[in-house]
Amino acid sequence: MAQINDEQLKEIIVIGAGVVGLTTALRIQEKGGYRVTIVAETFPTDPKSIRYTSHWAGAHHVSHATDERQRKMDQETFKVLWELSAPGRDTENLFVRHQQTEYRGDDLSSADWLEFMPDFKYLPENELIVGSRLAYSFSTITMNTPVYLNWLLARFLAQNGSIVRGSLQHIGQVIEGGASIFTDGKALRPVDAVVACVGLGARTLGGIEDKDVYPIRGQTVLLKAPWVRFGRTMTAADGTYTYTMPRSDGTMLVGGTRVPNDWYPLPRPEITEDILARALALTPELAPPHTRENHATTVNDLLPIVIEPGCGLRPGRKGGIRLEAEWFDGPKGRKVPVVFNYGHAGYGFLSSWGSASMALEILEGVLSGNGAPPAKAVAENASTIGTPGN
Repeated sequence: MAQINDEQLKEIIVIGAGVVGLTTALRIQEKGGYRVTIVAETFPTDPKSIRYTSHWAGAHHVSHATDERQRKMDQETFKVLWELSAPGRDTENLFVRHQQTEYRGDDLSSADWLEFMPDFKYLPENELIVGSRLAYSFSTITMNTPVYLNWLLARFLAQNGSIVRGSLQHIGQVIEGGASIFTDGKALRPVDAVVACVGLGARTLGGIEDKDVYPIRGQTVLLKAPWVRFGRTMTAADGTYTYTMPRSDGTMLVGGTRVPNDWYPLPRPEITEDILARALALTPELAPPHTRENHATTVNDLLPIVIEPGCGLRPGRKGGIRLEAEWFDGPKGRKVPVVFNYGHAGYGFLSSWGSASMALEILEGVLSGNGAPPAKAVAENASTIGTPGN
């Protein structure tokens, strides 16, 4: 196969450096034939901010897929992460492999979409906890999200990727000028395509302004608890969602909340206390071992091991993840495709590699098309050219 020289590389701009943007940029870069630049306001190396959701995520791989497209994304992502977490890999310490137990107090009667997970089994009735009607366990991974995000960024940069810090008002700015509008102001090469992994920014970014996008506020507490190396989740009958997620550095993330259209940027103290109480009830082993020897543990026993409370705004979207392409007017009468990959709600880490593969498939489809560009390209179970459903 003839080697592609630098002038033959297609110029791709990825907007956004959360887990979806970083993973999508990597997928495109590693396909070959592309020069990829990430443009973003915030990067993983920055201090934690409410404007950057990925820092606050759990994130264990427990799929909640309700349709085939989502299942495909989640399963591909799990395969990649399971391989990265394999003992002896240089990426092993980004993750912790552990047993996950899910307790359900709602009307769920099975978890067939999770039965592909390693060691999956339904638990007998005598192992149910108070408030649960169904339980199952399996092996999975939890990511140390701040470290994992920086690994993604480092891997991208090590393969000649470029990053540029910039705040966009309209997607047309990079369509016309590329990343150079934030550097020297001179567009060295025309942009062949833009990939928008903009999370909540899709709601306000000019040229997109997707009013189906909305925040889902989540609040958590990070603890130091290296003695716990398993995960548990309880979904109560009223929808209350409690989880305890171990990380490879000996910390434990506990939560949580899911509140649509709540933009408040700081942890609320009363919710922090409620989360700790629910987490302790679900996983009594969270309390330091010495506190369990002499008395019944309470939330007060957890306070000395609290590192920080946190909250983030998940990028929800009515209709689910937007995976499709549209053509925009570019300079000198050119049409430039924009591929959209956003609206992952609380499942960005769960579906990151799978959705990145679908975005790449759409990108390659629109760039290789002949004749007039189609109105849209959309990913269903696989990408096709046509009119997207919602």
